[in-house]
Amino acid sequence: MTQSSVRGEETRPDPVRHTRGRRAARGGRHEGGAGTAGRGGPGGHGGGNGGGNGRRSGRRRTGGRRHRALRWSATTLAVLILGTAGAGYLYYQHLNGNIDKGERSSGDSKAHKAEPNAAGQTPMNILLLGSDSRASDANVALGGGKNHRDNPPLADVQMLIHLSADRKSASVVSIPRDTRVDIPACKDSDTGEKFPATNAIINTSLARGGAGCTLATWENLTGVYIDHWMTIDFAGVVSMADAIGGVEVCVNQNVWDRPLPGVPGGSGLKMTKGAHKVKGEDALKWLRTRHAWGSDPLRARAQHMYMNSMIRTLKSQNVFTDAGRLMDLAEAATKSLTVSEEIGTVKKLYDLGMQLKTVPTDRITMTTIPTVEDPEDKNHLLPATDADKMWAMLRDDVSFDDKGTKEKKGTGDGKDAAGDDAAAPGDTGQPSDEPAADSEIGVLVQNATRSATLGPVTGRAGEIAGSLVDKGFAKATKDTSAALSEERTVVRYPSDELAGDARRVAGAMGIPANAVRKSADVSGITLVVGADWRDGTSYPKQKTPEAGDLPETSDALNGSDTGKCMDVYKPYRW
Repeated sequence: MTQSSVRGEETRPDPVRHTRGRRAARGGRHEGGAGTAGRGGPGGHGGGNGGGNGRRSGRRRTGGRRHRALRWSATTLAVLILGTAGAGYLYYQHLNGNIDKGERSSGDSKAHKAEPNAAGQTPMNILLLGSDSRASDANVALGGGKNHRDNPPLADVQMLIHLSADRKSASVVSIPRDTRVDIPACKDSDTGEKFPATNAIINTSLARGGAGCTLATWENLTGVYIDHWMTIDFAGVVSMADAIGGVEVCVNQNVWDRPLPGVPGGSGLKMTKGAHKVKGEDALKWLRTRHAWGSDPLRARAQHMYMNSMIRTLKSQNVFTDAGRLMDLAEAATKSLTVSEEIGTVKKLYDLGMQLKTVPTDRITMTTIPTVEDPEDKNHLLPATDADKMWAMLRDDVSFDDKGTKEKKGTGDGKDAAGDDAAAPGDTGQPSDEPAADSEIGVLVQNATRSATLGPVTGRAGEIAGSLVDKGFAKATKDTSAALSEERTVVRYPSDELAGDARRVAGAMGIPANAVRKSADVSGITLVVGADWRDGTSYPKQKTPEAGDLPETSDALNGSDTGKCMDVYKPYRW
């Protein structure tokens, strides 16, 4: 590998217009005290052989003291109970107040949720973003000069976490920050500023409407519906690493990521050969290092090693029996993260964490999409053809490893391994209305054959519309607007009464039933010819991806693998 393959650490694209900073510096750590109460009791019981009046008087005095003591004890207990409950509630509200939230999607995206499996389960997809924002004093101190403070934030770390429908495996895909993709039209939900669609490197999407725009970019690129996003900045990485107590990483040679003649920047990471536990700023340096590894995809590998090690560390720590540790982690996590609004409470984040916790470490697979050099700019990348296979595996909920047990899909009686109440194969819950006559079904055909690496196929909408007419769909017409971009061919319909007609159109062209979708974005049946159907008039038969069938260039790393260390690019050894 030559030094020319390394892009400058401080190289940033021309800023796009941006009207606000992200994540102002937060206040200090919340502190709370616990009240204490002494315990008291009534006075001793007096005896005596006095006369009746004396005995009655003594009983009245003793009873009065006892009743007053009981009233005092009950009042004290009530105050303690209410005070403890109130403190817990206030602390919960305090943690909720730590969390910054934003709109789930702020861009133009057509992705749809995956259909439930036979057991009624659906996969979950979470987009994790690492922001290089310098909008706070803490981030300026950790991430670079003050001259970058007003620059729009860039998402230099981008990982899609796919949690399988059965919650037994997890797949993680990274995209190098300099990968050029189509970014859709987006709108900043806070300022109302609109950004037109563009073709640019993917890390700039964060400055074009926030994390919701990056999410829409990923959905259009992959065809995968993304349920949530989370972002973390420099200061957040430091506080989380400290709260965890450090994360073990490993290098095969001594490393020092520093400026060299003609190559400015560098993270400052310096460590000797072998395994080290990093925390605080050293953890941030590890995650930001790129020169010393040799390329942006290799930086993603180092980040995957860190994440796998962090997951193993958290799983080995029983933090729920240590109130102090738990509170430190809760403080760090809620202060460090900005999340999409539908998971913007402590309870929802906790529930999400519990789902992730169920996945064994040996069923977690970290990968980076295969890329090729961008012919327009050697400092940029493009998704390689092999990336399409990875997207298909995510869309179809196929695990990246082959360690899962092969379960029966169905037994012919509507039951399967998931239980007696599972849906019968092919039952999607869609209306079963009968279609109209083919000659009466109106169909609009759109050309969406443009992909991240290939231009559109000219005349594709007209060709497919003509084939539909030949098959008896006399009302089929082509959309004459500009070519769109859609990874997979889909048939959309606006309302339930047209569901049968849409399925009839799909069946006539050989399009699978799971590509028929109800959508509010169309006014009639619309056949969108995607990048997966660039020639021919019958939809090509798609090969079903198999578990573990990843491209060799995906640089897969298993979550339980503790024997991996990073190789250091020679100029950065010492």
